[in-house]
Amino acid sequence: MSNIQVNRIDVINTLKQNYMPYSMSVIMSRALPEIDGLKPSHRKLLYTMYKMGLLKGGRTKSANIVGTTMRLNPHGDGAIYETMVRLTRGNETLLLPYIDSKGNFGKVYSRDMSYAAARYTEAKLEKISEELFKDINKETVDFIPNYDNTTTEPTLLPTTFPNILINPNIGIAVGMACSIPSFNLKEVCETTIKFLESKTGNIDLMKWLPAPDFSTGGELIYNKKKMERIYNTGKGSFHIRGKYTYDEKNNCIDITEIPYTTTAEAIIEKITSLVKSNNIKDITDIRDETDKNGLKITIDLKRNSDPDKLMKILFKKTPLKDSFSCNFNVLINGNPKVLGIKSILKEWVEFRIGCIKRQLRYDIDKKSERLHLLRGLEKILLDIDKAVQIVKDTKKDKEVIPNLMKGFAIDESQAEFIADIKLRNFNQEYILNKTKDIKDLEEEIKDLTETLNEEERIKNIIKEQLKEIIKKYGKDRKTKLVDEDDIEKLTEEQMIEDYNLKIFLSNEGYLKKVPLVSLRGATKQKLKDSDYVIQEIEATNKSELLLFSNKHIVYKLKGYDLEDTKTSNLGDYLPNILGLDEDERIIYITGTTDFKGHMLFFFKNGKCAKIDMSSYETKTNRSKLANAYSNKEPLVYLSFIEEDKEFVAISSIRKVLIFNTDQINPKGTRSSQGVQVLKSKKGSTLKEIKEIDDVKYGDLEYYRGNIPAIGTYLKKEDEQDTGEQIKLV
Repeated sequence: MSNIQVNRIDVINTLKQNYMPYSMSVIMSRALPEIDGLKPSHRKLLYTMYKMGLLKGGRTKSANIVGTTMRLNPHGDGAIYETMVRLTRGNETLLLPYIDSKGNFGKVYSRDMSYAAARYTEAKLEKISEELFKDINKETVDFIPNYDNTTTEPTLLPTTFPNILINPNIGIAVGMACSIPSFNLKEVCETTIKFLESKTGNIDLMKWLPAPDFSTGGELIYNKKKMERIYNTGKGSFHIRGKYTYDEKNNCIDITEIPYTTTAEAIIEKITSLVKSNNIKDITDIRDETDKNGLKITIDLKRNSDPDKLMKILFKKTPLKDSFSCNFNVLINGNPKVLGIKSILKEWVEFRIGCIKRQLRYDIDKKSERLHLLRGLEKILLDIDKAVQIVKDTKKDKEVIPNLMKGFAIDESQAEFIADIKLRNFNQEYILNKTKDIKDLEEEIKDLTETLNEEERIKNIIKEQLKEIIKKYGKDRKTKLVDEDDIEKLTEEQMIEDYNLKIFLSNEGYLKKVPLVSLRGATKQKLKDSDYVIQEIEATNKSELLLFSNKHIVYKLKGYDLEDTKTSNLGDYLPNILGLDEDERIIYITGTTDFKGHMLFFFKNGKCAKIDMSSYETKTNRSKLANAYSNKEPLVYLSFIEEDKEFVAISSIRKVLIFNTDQINPKGTRSSQGVQVLKSKKGSTLKEIKEIDDVKYGDLEYYRGNIPAIGTYLKKEDEQDTGEQIKLV
């Protein structure tokens, strides 16, 4: 027992000492962005490029940038370069790229388009990056030593706009994750201005920041309530879909924008899979025609295909429509927090106010130092000769400063400043030119101090900077908003392709669904040696199939529930598909799309039930209906008719009656016994029913009559082999 306790303590101690620090390191140093919108790897890379002077001038080799970044980032060059690739204009990951690139940096929308090695590509910072480093040399942010204490790096960058919302941030930490979509720079800056102008911060975000915006464009399926929930809680999801155009001349669809969350290869693979599995039949070819002009996936269509309907199916079944899950998890002062948009703006405003206050203090200190030195210089203006004389009479260099301090009642810094003035500048003109800035400095310091103490003035500075950014870098949205209510909802059945087919039923219970195109050239049906086809019907892939069994049950299947097959296959075994009883078999099938027409059931007692097809229609997707027809008498024949037609009834004593089904009143109850058609004589029964086209009687009028009737004896010259009829029982 004590050993178990010791081991348990060891595990707990190990987790505390090793796993917890690792978890915190991943959360704070890798996966989650901070309020400046950057993860440490991004910040180290961008700051390195800033220190390399890459804000201005020409580009340099990416390998040079990666190598220099390793002074701040101890990870391998591969990881650093991969980070750099995603920040470039060439890769198109970011809505607002930080890095101006030259060469092949791959594409965010392509999985297989690899970026070139760092020795081949070149880069520099984009103009917008100036806003990331504005006044960084004025102690606006804290600096810390790098990993080997050879230099320092900023803990945050003093971004002049809410960069945390401008570019996408996705990361997986330990036990938590982050997923922030990108928003349009212009919209974010305008929203922030309105937020600053509102004393309470209670603004209508949806008015100024309607939805995210992505570098890959596409269409965002807009639901205001869902978006408001995301904005308020920092969690939720929305859908994005691609954009397409139809080229009528070439009968093809060109997809030019896809969701940010997927790739062209993933879309092509899924569409190809659907075509191969016969789920989509309207596509003849699909290819990636992406070139230097941008993304392009081309889909060639069959003649008479509906491109809009096809695209609705592709949106439903492929990554052409994808979801983006939001989790606004941000590090605030070292603590991960899931924040809504207003909370993020509030945190950023506080951070930015802090940066400006630090910059103001820096400017006040520097100007105060300058003012202090000039006031010392002003004191010698009254007696320049005395200052020259003091320096001249001082025998030792180290005594010059103390002597000046005594002679003019100035401090050491002022004396140092005066002593450093060249002898040729010890004249009234030079000193007057210098000291005339005293009044301007005093006014500037006063103004800076007032600004420092008035937060509203600091907010005005932020607003002016944001307005300038909108003017310089603002662009229209790339992602179009499409209202969710304007999108036609496709049912599962609408997405299924419809086409003509034939259904074959065999005596031993095999069912084949064969598209008509597969029947071309097919010469022989594959069946078991003892089996044969007992029924063949035409239908469509969307037809509802009614399968009547000898147990007075009708089973219902959709045409598309069955796999397409060929005549060279046996088909589906119905007892397995339908779960038939051991002594149950399917005796008849029919297909319908509108449940119009009638089913005819002829019984041994000579009666016929004419049942409306609508009796078999159900609102729910029931797959089995009992009491499909009457069980009072043995069934002789059943058939589906769209319109009334003539049939031939033959009795057991060879009496024949030709009649039209328009004489039979339809019934709404499936189990109805129907009406008498063929009367009995001397105990005769109904033996057989034939369609009028299946008999070759010389005088049809001789046998015609109204129901009910006994019929007329079959003439000797009309006797013929009636053939084998389907055994129904």
